Amino acid sequence: MLPDPASLGGVLFDLDGTFADTAGDLAFALNQTLARYRRPPLPFDTVRPFVSHGAAALVRVGFTMAPDEPGFEERRRYLLDVYRDNLCRETRLFDGLDALLQRLEQYRIPWGIVTNKPAWLTDPLMDALGMTPRAASIVSGDTCANRKPHPEPILHACAEMAVNPAQCVYVGDAERDIVAGRAAGTPTVAALYGYLLPEDKPESWNADASVTRPSDLAAVMGLAP
Repeated sequence: MLPDPASLGGVLFDLDGTFADTAGDLAFALNQTLARYRRPPLPFDTVRPFVSHGAAALVRVGFTMAPDEPGFEERRRYLLDVYRDNLCRETRLFDGLDALLQRLEQYRIPWGIVTNKPAWLTDPLMDALGMTPRAASIVSGDTCANRKPHPEPILHACAEMAVNPAQCVYVGDAERDIVAGRAAGTPTVAALYGYLLPEDKPESWNADASVTRPSDLAAVMGLAP
């Protein structure tokens, strides 16, 4: 159950597929990597569902390789290097997110990011989006000893924002986000507009709420005008 607007203490977002639409730049990085190894590019719609699952997942889908195969790690590192150098070519906040952030800031409700993306990519991306000064907490995949689906990163962000987890909503587009939020004691919202795989069954994630459009987030939190 989501807290009512009067008791909402904070909001945390997953980054890729929830807060920012990074799929275009990650698809570019994958296709540049495929070209480097003389493989044909993949259509954007094929790549998009895998973006939330990191570089290893992109290499698996692009090269049909297992992580323990020779050359897998070399390709993964090449992809990350290309992505680092093209971090914000097309990436933008999802429609409606900035209006929600402005509403949160208007009511002095802190917000932050909890992602499994490593800090060496998260921090420059948040800088490029102009979001770093506005975020009350930015927790990357290497900030804590554990990553999602472990609750530690969410609890760390709540502590940084001085917010009781029970009064902080966590929004994410993957099952691990909802699992982490529930384990941390935060109400959760499933972002169904994000990078879901065909086999994903979000109705089984037991999120407290779900939205099919990013512009619906404000309404589900009771913050719509």
